[in-house]
Amino acid sequence: MAGPELYTKHARVWLPDAVEVWKSAKLLKDYAPGNQTLFLLLDDGTEVEYKIDVRTNNLPPLRNPNILVGENDLTALSYLNEPAVLHNIKVRFIDSKLIYTYCGIVLVAVNPYESLPIYEADIIHAYRGQDMADMDPHIFAVAEEAYKQMASDQQNQSIIVSGESGAGKTVSAKYAMRYFATVSGSSGEADIEERVLASNPIMEALGNAKTTRNDNSSRFGKYIEIGFDKKQRIIGAHMRTYLLEKSRVVFQAYGERNYHIFYQLCASSHLPEFKNFKLGDADDFHYTNQGHNPVIDGVDDVNDLCDTRRAFSLLGIGESHQMEIYQILAAILHLSNVEVIDHSGDRSSISTNDFHLLVFCELMDVPRDEMANWLCHRKLQTTTETYVKGLSKSNAVNGRDALAKHIYARLFSWVVGCINNVLKSAIKQHSFIGVLDIYGFETFDTNSFEQFCINYANEKLQQQFNLHVFKLEQEEYMKEEIPWTLIDFYDNQPCINLIEAKLGILDLLDEECKMPKGSDGTWCQKMYNNLLKQNAHFEKPRLSNSAFIVHHFADQVEYQCDGFLEKNKDTVNEEQICVLQKSKFEFLLKLFVGNDKATSSTNRPASSRTRSGQSQRGNKKTVGLQFRQSLHLLMDTLNATTPHYVRCIKPNDQKVPFSLDPLRAVQQLRACGILETIRISAAGFPSKWTYQEFFCRYRVLMKQKDVLPDVKQMCQNLLRTLIQDENLYQFGKNKIFFRAGQVAYFEKLRSERLRRACVSIQKTIRCWLARKKYLRMKQSAVTVQRYVRGHQARRYVRFLRRTKAAVAIQRNVRMWAARRRYQKLRSASIAIQCFFRAYAARKMYYKILYEEKALVIQKWVKGWLARQRYRRARAHIILLQCCVRRILAKRELKKLKVEARSVEHLKNLNVGMENKIMQLQHKLDEQHKDVRELSERLNAAAKIQDMERERHCKQIESLQRSEQKAKAKTERLPSLMEQLSFLQRELENTRGEKEVLEEQNNVYKEQTQQVVEGLNMKNGLLNDEKENLNQVILEQKQQLTEVKSQVENTEKLQEELAEGRARYQSLLSEHLHLRELHKDLKEELQRRLDETPSNVDLPLILKLQRRVRELERDKQSLQRHLDEKEAQEEEPKDVEEELTVGRAELDLESLKRQELESENKKLKQDLSELRKSLTSENSEMLPPPVGSTTYNVLLEQLDSSNEELKLRKEEVLLLQSHIVRQEAMKYKDSALGEGVNLNLSEVPLFQDTDRPTDIHTLNEDGELWLAYEGLKETNRVLESQMQKLERQHGERYEKLLEEVKTLKQEKEQQQKLLAQTLLLPEDARIEAGLELEITRLTLENLELMEQQDKQDKTIVNLKKDLQLYKRRVEEFQAQQRKASISTNSPAEAVSIPRKEREYQGMLEYKEGEEGRLVKSLVLDLKVRGVAVNFLPGLPAYIIFMCLRYADRVNDDQRVSTLLKSVLCSVKGVIKRRGKDFDVSSFWLSNMSRLLNCLKQYSGDDTFKKHNTAKQNEHCLTNFELTEYQNVFADLAVQIYRRLIESMEDTLQPLIVSSMLEHETIQGVLGSKPTGLRKKSSGSPEDDSVTVEVLLQQLGLWHTTMIKHGMDSGLIKQVVRQQFYMICAVTLNHLLLRKDMCSWSKGLQIRYNVWQLEEWLAERELADCGAKEMLEPLVQAAQLLQVNKKTEADAQAICNMCTGLTTAQIVKVLTLYTPVIEFEERVTTTFIATIRDILKDREESSTLMMDAKKVFSVTLSFSPSTVALETIQIPISLKLDFINRI
Repeated sequence: MAGPELYTKHARVWLPDAVEVWKSAKLLKDYAPGNQTLFLLLDDGTEVEYKIDVRTNNLPPLRNPNILVGENDLTALSYLNEPAVLHNIKVRFIDSKLIYTYCGIVLVAVNPYESLPIYEADIIHAYRGQDMADMDPHIFAVAEEAYKQMASDQQNQSIIVSGESGAGKTVSAKYAMRYFATVSGSSGEADIEERVLASNPIMEALGNAKTTRNDNSSRFGKYIEIGFDKKQRIIGAHMRTYLLEKSRVVFQAYGERNYHIFYQLCASSHLPEFKNFKLGDADDFHYTNQGHNPVIDGVDDVNDLCDTRRAFSLLGIGESHQMEIYQILAAILHLSNVEVIDHSGDRSSISTNDFHLLVFCELMDVPRDEMANWLCHRKLQTTTETYVKGLSKSNAVNGRDALAKHIYARLFSWVVGCINNVLKSAIKQHSFIGVLDIYGFETFDTNSFEQFCINYANEKLQQQFNLHVFKLEQEEYMKEEIPWTLIDFYDNQPCINLIEAKLGILDLLDEECKMPKGSDGTWCQKMYNNLLKQNAHFEKPRLSNSAFIVHHFADQVEYQCDGFLEKNKDTVNEEQICVLQKSKFEFLLKLFVGNDKATSSTNRPASSRTRSGQSQRGNKKTVGLQFRQSLHLLMDTLNATTPHYVRCIKPNDQKVPFSLDPLRAVQQLRACGILETIRISAAGFPSKWTYQEFFCRYRVLMKQKDVLPDVKQMCQNLLRTLIQDENLYQFGKNKIFFRAGQVAYFEKLRSERLRRACVSIQKTIRCWLARKKYLRMKQSAVTVQRYVRGHQARRYVRFLRRTKAAVAIQRNVRMWAARRRYQKLRSASIAIQCFFRAYAARKMYYKILYEEKALVIQKWVKGWLARQRYRRARAHIILLQCCVRRILAKRELKKLKVEARSVEHLKNLNVGMENKIMQLQHKLDEQHKDVRELSERLNAAAKIQDMERERHCKQIESLQRSEQKAKAKTERLPSLMEQLSFLQRELENTRGEKEVLEEQNNVYKEQTQQVVEGLNMKNGLLNDEKENLNQVILEQKQQLTEVKSQVENTEKLQEELAEGRARYQSLLSEHLHLRELHKDLKEELQRRLDETPSNVDLPLILKLQRRVRELERDKQSLQRHLDEKEAQEEEPKDVEEELTVGRAELDLESLKRQELESENKKLKQDLSELRKSLTSENSEMLPPPVGSTTYNVLLEQLDSSNEELKLRKEEVLLLQSHIVRQEAMKYKDSALGEGVNLNLSEVPLFQDTDRPTDIHTLNEDGELWLAYEGLKETNRVLESQMQKLERQHGERYEKLLEEVKTLKQEKEQQQKLLAQTLLLPEDARIEAGLELEITRLTLENLELMEQQDKQDKTIVNLKKDLQLYKRRVEEFQAQQRKASISTNSPAEAVSIPRKEREYQGMLEYKEGEEGRLVKSLVLDLKVRGVAVNFLPGLPAYIIFMCLRYADRVNDDQRVSTLLKSVLCSVKGVIKRRGKDFDVSSFWLSNMSRLLNCLKQYSGDDTFKKHNTAKQNEHCLTNFELTEYQNVFADLAVQIYRRLIESMEDTLQPLIVSSMLEHETIQGVLGSKPTGLRKKSSGSPEDDSVTVEVLLQQLGLWHTTMIKHGMDSGLIKQVVRQQFYMICAVTLNHLLLRKDMCSWSKGLQIRYNVWQLEEWLAERELADCGAKEMLEPLVQAAQLLQVNKKTEADAQAICNMCTGLTTAQIVKVLTLYTPVIEFEERVTTTFIATIRDILKDREESSTLMMDAKKVFSVTLSFSPSTVALETIQIPISLKLDFINRI
């Protein structure tokens, strides 16, 4: 398609503009070749005429369609020209707030002058492993591409970051290095990534300064090589620097600053360590006050110095070396203030008393007189003599400044060398990635030697860049095998030759420097003579003879020759250097020894008094030569690597955020080579499409007959039809290549075709709809008319007939009716008049009488009803208040008890909340104390009231003796007492007994009616008492309110505890991870020490080991301090627990003693019977002969019985002594223990004496005396127990008295209520009686329920004790039967078989076999075989059954060994194989099952209620394993996190492809019209992951967890974590990919989410919270589909997107990209409206979701229904060494 044919009506073009550089316009008429004028309409409505040069026929550049604006890659634009590039960058930067844009292989980065949340760790992980074309442009994408190519191609890489000052080069390089440090990890050396990053603040402090264009401008170039090993892990780094701007040390322009380190020192001069430097403010020194701007807004120099010092320390530069560096810097500042005194002629001097000179010499430790002398003099040497010449003031000041620059340059080079030594690795470097942060092209009003070198370096880099771009472009064409011609591109080799060739600018400059009387003027004249006519890139200014112009690739620059020779020679007075070399400051001497090769500004320290010094000065390299050599070395390095380019753009000079100056932007685009890249691309085939992409996009241009099976042939046919010129496209093997503008032409054709098709479709559809509507309306109208007309005719006929009949009927009926009515009226009126008059008279009389009586009755009845209603309502309200308050109080009490127990349990779970719980407990104790005081006061008041009641009762009884019914009442008192005792005995009866009580109560009511008159006298007193009780109730209500507040505080503490649990789990996982890393590092270190001992950095290793030991000691000291603090807090509680445990141990040991004594007696009896049977002559059985088998067996039994008897006696003695001590300890603080002698060391113990050979000599060992002492102590104990029983009896008696008083009060209250009831009507009386009875029964039921609960607990405890005693009795009886059998038939005792027992759910194993058990059950276990073939949770059940056996034998060592072995082995398996999901799932389910077994069989009432009776028999009896429960819970949390990590490694690669990239709904999504997405060769489209693959993986995991028997609660938490991960990863990639933010992609996401929700519903997991995890993703998809135009739409979006943050909403709206022409972008006004609406929302400012977040897991209790006694051990487990009991 010819270019002029595109200039049709409504086509848009770009016109040059002086302010905006380019502005848009629209053609008003078609252009025809030969026209000299274009009629255009600007965007502001102005019509202009554009004149066309007939000779050149240069038409204005065309503008790209709106759908192409804002593309990620500039080379993807159809029209590649300067205005298109500028407009695309402007739209992305200003409208979309996107600072990065691709331009082919170049990343264009625009400085936003604002901190953006696009560099967090989440974004780094999002770009990790992604293809560069799949993500939005970012510095991380370039870094990832370099890292990936290094790993795949095994070739070194380079990232070249360039741009002018203030464009953001340093920040971009810093983020690139941060990316490498984050994704690679170190290879074992300590903190190598942090060291690489720590070099940045040091180099910024020493090499960066504030300029007029940038507050943190790098005044040197640097190339950092980051070394990697074979596993692509960082092992070290190396830095090279270029052309430090030394002149800034002594001079700064207005508004600029010196290097940051000077201002940091001055700002920190108040610190004690800097007092000796005698510094002050920056304004006090000449080198820091010339710019008159010592402070940078938003920068804290003190904090920056802290960061610098921290970086020094991290790099291993000690505090002493740091202070030496600061000392030299302070000396430079003082040197700047040394005052030079001018004398006549060329002489000057410096006072030796100059303060700053004194400080300088003191800090440098140099002779003051010599330094003052040589600052103002210099030594001249000829062939025959040497003489000293004075210097003028200006020369002396220049010499002083040169010395300062020289010292600073040496210091800078030393710091760089030191950093390189620290970052150097002993491991061999396999590959590296270089990051070049170098100055961009510079042009100022006055350009000098520094700008010349900078632009020279940029010329070399631009040449390398052009060659690389050209090479890549040609490689693409050769790969696709298309014919191509050599592309003409700008070659700047002539300009480079002008600078570096022989007799070039640098060569002439070096030659002039060698001349004795060389000057800038003579050098300038030489250039005019040699270069002006020979080179077109060199030019002489018209109005100057001391300047020259060089035509660089970016622009022509005029350089002033003044100062070139001095800066190139960089001379320093050698006598000054000699004075410095005499210093005793060792660090200063290091800077001037052996450093000639490391810096470009040094003179070798040799004797200046010999001819050799002259030869050295003559052979010294100039700055230009050194820079040229280092630049050539850099270019060789870059050419040997694969380069990646980052071009930084400074948008404006005012540093305004997100503001673009078009003129400045175009200058930089031209200078950095972006436009040259565009020109090279435009010269070839910039648009590249695959055949499939082209067919999918432009198949609408084909006809049905043109469709062929071969897509490639179809595309070729279409192109040949539409484009006649074959030079505008080429067919490759896989792609079609287009010239510039052809894609826009195809888009125009496609739009026209779609528009015509739309018009045709609309025309046809509208015609069909209109005709269909017309026919339907016509048919309906005809039908309606036909039926209406027939209906009207029939109705009219019917009307006529009815009218005629009605007239006849009416005539006759009216006549008959009138006659009859007249007769009836006449007779009725006469009768009515008669009766009505009589009735009216009688009615009037009765009415008057009734009204009079009714008034009287109403008056009395209403008054009586009102009084009765008031009394009844008040009584009912009071009664209900009392009952309800009592019920609420009891419920609250129960609730508080439960919460108290739960708080205690939570306290055991998390020791970290101990302090808060202790404070709460302290408050509760104080409140309990107040409650006790109030209860005591209430008891005292109750006693006083009881006394008054008794007194009143006595008075009543004395008054009632005179009455006739007093005897009957007195006789009823015993019966009432009997009834009371009967009620107390019958508290546990059922509802039938309650009915009996109701009958008795009715009888009681009938009898109590007789004493109503006497009770009415007490109404007044009872009312007073009622008021008092009401006050007490109010006080109790207030107390209950306080208790409720305490309960609320407890709930808040529980919430804090939940948060603490989450933090604890995360810290636990981090702690375990660090422990694993520490262990791995130790192993790796040991392995390296064994393998390569010669290459290891021993000082570093020793330092690390010493640091590890220090950290371990600190950890131990902190742990001890924490334990001591906890022990101090728990000391009172521990004392109580020790007393309780002591008493329990005494009871247990007393039982053991009784058992041992009974066994001793039995053994004695057996022994005596055995002897009798052996020696009895009357026995029927003769003793066996000596030496026979039976005789030997009997002897062995006798010996064993004797030994057992001895052991039993010893145990009895030990127990007796232990009981004595325990009883003494128990009562040592009481009055009973005052006379107990605790010093039992004098008592001769049985163990301390020799064991007697005869049991009859037992008394000689002090047994009787010890038993006597034990009996005395036992008597004391019994006395104390008796006293305790007496106290309990007294308390019980008092309790009974209180109950009697309570019953009396209830009786009086019932009498009162009964009296009130009698005053009511019969119906109200019955109702009140029923309510009263219901209230009483309710209270009784509550009390009975409380008593029943208490008795149930007592019964449970008694049953437990009964089972224990029953088991012991059975064992004792079995032993007795065995002994009796052996006594009756001693000869057959050996062969008696053991009786088979019922299995008890225990596994017996020998001590020391824990290792074999763990090896077979954990280490050698095949997970998949067990999960499929065996019982779920089988290893957990086996471990717990072994634990039950250890608990039964009461062996704490065995329990501890078993549990610790299991813990260690499971941890080892998880560490080695934790990445296997099956392994993690299997052991998570088993550890949770083991934890549940420990809880289920712990014997706690909370868990026992879930067990069967048989399971409760299997509870642990001897050990409390709560601490191990916490340990196993921590292990389960660790396994859960490893499970999540294993899922994350598998799930993350599937999420983006399945949720975003795969098009499940075919035909809905449209592709972008540019074809810029270049799929990498490693990820073909055919292997794309679908949602079905993702669901299949989720289903596989879910099935595996179910097979392993994992608790449903854990499965739900795992699924919830999976769906959160899916949502976070998908949303993060959506926020980072502009091509995914479209309407059709939102539809695709919602469909995929629906599939996930269906998966949840199929597996009954809809209530696990996973669906809520997808809510942010659903809202983001809805945001892509809703209307985004009006303010109402904005409000609807804000109400809808509650799960998205403001930053995420704005980001999605900003990235929204139309896929088709009919969609519209979101306007900036709409986005601003969204921001205004959401500005008050409180939320996180982060953009990305935390994809690494792991929710805290809750291990809820899940009881097992498996009976332990039924579990069978498979043979395949090889556990034949354990036995079932």
